[in-house]
Amino acid sequence: MQGTQQSLPLAVVRGEPVKELPADLFIPPEALEVFLESFEGPLDLLLYLIRKQKLDVVEMAIAPVTDQYLEYIELLQGARVELAADYLVMAATLAEIKSRLLLPRPELAEEDEADPRAQLIRQLKAYEVIKDAQQRLDALPRLERDVFQAKVLPAPDIKPVLVPPSVSLVELAGAFAAVLKRVEATEHHHVQREHLSTRERMTQILAMLEGKSYVPFEQLFDVSEGRAGVVVSFLALMELVKELLVDLIQAQPLSTIHVRAY
Repeated sequence: MQGTQQSLPLAVVRGEPVKELPADLFIPPEALEVFLESFEGPLDLLLYLIRKQKLDVVEMAIAPVTDQYLEYIELLQGARVELAADYLVMAATLAEIKSRLLLPRPELAEEDEADPRAQLIRQLKAYEVIKDAQQRLDALPRLERDVFQAKVLPAPDIKPVLVPPSVSLVELAGAFAAVLKRVEATEHHHVQREHLSTRERMTQILAMLEGKSYVPFEQLFDVSEGRAGVVVSFLALMELVKELLVDLIQAQPLSTIHVRAY
């Protein structure tokens, strides 16, 4: 069984559906009028009729254009009398030109008499130039019609805080263990014993850091000195960190440790 379709209300006023028109509702006759063609004036209508017949403005035929113009005037008078005044003036001009072209002219006056269409043709040519320029301008991209300007909201006032990761003792021991592995790979047997000084090595490390922003941790050790040499260098570096003469910096976790002098 198919259900019956319910009719939609005519309108909704204050949340209540309106299904019937009020008995005292007055609708003006012109409210239901539809204009398929709208013109900006008599010259606009005349230029439209000429282009409709694919005629040149200079060589336009007055008779058919005048007939079509008068037909439009009759429709316009029946709809809006106040809008037909300017069009009636142009209709009278066209009728005058048409009558002057139809009436016979004396042979002596043919050469001296000017073309009755000349003034109207000049007006039409000037209006055609202006209308074409207006159409080309209207075809250009227009702001808020074809092109819309992007609006960027101001960014919140947030100041980023960069907190460098702290170098833990485990990471420092791991870096030192990597240096020791390099020592074992290049270590040779030494016959004589050298005496290494921690204070002297501290001075050497400060000299290496002088004038440099950051030095990688591994560059402070000379693996050719063997295990004893890198141990002394490590102890000297720890003494410098303890006395706040150098600082250990790591840009991100598990990355290379760098040393800089204060």
